[in-house]
Amino acid sequence: MQEVLEAAHPELPQIITELPGPRARRIIERDHAVLSPSYTRAYPLVATRAEGAIVEDVDGNRFLDFNAGIAVVATGHCHPRVVEAIRRQAAQLIHMSGTDFYYPNMVELAERLGRLSPGGGPRRVFFGNSGAEAVEAALKLARHHSRRTRFIAFLGGFHGRTLGALSLTASRAVQRRGFGPLVPGVDHVAYPYCYRCPYGKVEAHCGLECLQAIEERFRTTTPPEEVAGIVIEPVQGEGGYVVPPAKFLEGLQRLARQHGIYLIVDEVQTGMGRTGKMWAVEHFGVEPDLMAVAKGIASGLPLGAMVARAELMDWPPGAHASTFGGNPVSVAAALVTLELLEQELVANAARLGAHIMERISEWPRRFACVGQVRGLGLMIGIELVRDQSGRERAPELRDRLVEMAFQRGLLVLGAGPNSIRLSPPLVITRRQADFALDTLEECLRLLMQAG
Repeated sequence: MQEVLEAAHPELPQIITELPGPRARRIIERDHAVLSPSYTRAYPLVATRAEGAIVEDVDGNRFLDFNAGIAVVATGHCHPRVVEAIRRQAAQLIHMSGTDFYYPNMVELAERLGRLSPGGGPRRVFFGNSGAEAVEAALKLARHHSRRTRFIAFLGGFHGRTLGALSLTASRAVQRRGFGPLVPGVDHVAYPYCYRCPYGKVEAHCGLECLQAIEERFRTTTPPEEVAGIVIEPVQGEGGYVVPPAKFLEGLQRLARQHGIYLIVDEVQTGMGRTGKMWAVEHFGVEPDLMAVAKGIASGLPLGAMVARAELMDWPPGAHASTFGGNPVSVAAALVTLELLEQELVANAARLGAHIMERISEWPRRFACVGQVRGLGLMIGIELVRDQSGRERAPELRDRLVEMAFQRGLLVLGAGPNSIRLSPPLVITRRQADFALDTLEECLRLLMQAG
């Protein structure tokens, strides 16, 4: 680790071998022999060390990371303050199990998350190891407190792959195929999104139509008095980085409160400053009853949290627990992460996100293969289409664009059926942002020339 901190990494990528390089090819061959084929690998990156927004592979190639380790390393790779907090805590106490005993820093982190939670008021926190565990905890608590059994989730949503979380997930059939029967009582409804405008302007009525569809379910197939919670991503992540209409979440909250249903917000990917505010729901004026948090919370260490209004968390000892949840090393990293986010990084995400959106706003007019561009802060989606109506998606163009960017030293990933996602570490500089956009523009020009 010390070598990582002392290594001098330039801000921009440098490719010195063919990709993948010889060492990477050998490791990939070994990987294919022993690791689960269920892992999805978008391109042959074999990472060995990283710092800030730069990732180095085993052959010495350097890449600009616009994935942030799948929206995880909010403070950048191996931030010196995070590394020092990890080192200090690991030398003092690594594990004792916070579900059976007490950790001082776990209490401190819960207090801070409670104070930062949207809406104010007392909060209680359950710690797990991942986003899926945070979602599972929210489902169990909502059922326990409400004495209701059903949930409403959204098409295109992703909430994890454990059985309960998977029952909510509806982004790709492959994630559910062969695993049924799933947890019963989950109804999926449309997430508000309009394909009629190629320039990212979602029509206001779309959100109203989706709310009316939920009300129709209540009148016909899903008695609202049986629904424990409505589970939603305030901006859909894997579904395509889809931003809902401004009033939709507000209307959803009103509808939930009208029927005594808990609003469960999945901030696993959208939280921790990614959208230019600490929580994405702050853009919409929404106060969730329960909130799932993970990914960026500990700058790369495994940690998840379910934050609930204090009066809801009334389950007794033994009702739910996690041996490693709230591990003191992960918690130490999370406390420093929150400090860095509040001090500068949330503001940087807002500032550079606005700069990126300003640059890409003209892409639908400049490039015939670009449909909608949309996003908040450093959570930005760009659609690849066959025509400017946006109705004919072009997933193969998206996949080619991702591969072309990789060959040029830029790491991006797909999201949804035909979008790429831009979700860099919140520490990126304007120079790095411009390099990424210049690279993508070059790739788009080549795609258009190739027809």
